[in-house]
Amino acid sequence: MKINNNAGPAGINPYLRAKNKMDNIEKNLGQQTDKVEISSAAKEMQQMSQIAVQRQQRVEELKNQVQTGAYKHDSKETAKGLHDFFFKK
Repeated sequence: MKINNNAGPAGINPYLRAKNKMDNIEKNLGQQTDKVEISSAAKEMQQMSQIAVQRQQRVEELKNQVQTGAYKHDSKETAKGLHDFFFKK
């Protein structure tokens, strides 16, 4: 009995072909990189707005007044602000 090379049709070994395919997939995976793009709107949102700067300055001013004991509050104004906030005025 004569045994021929199990190379399959056209002289291609199916196991070698599968191995080559897996090698190509692994090689391609190594070359792929993730990419992140940030839109101009997101970049604009990352920058501090003028309102945020003013708010931070006001917070620092109030913080200093409280620490020095110079802060005086108007309870009627506070109550009015809370009322307006909760009743959407």
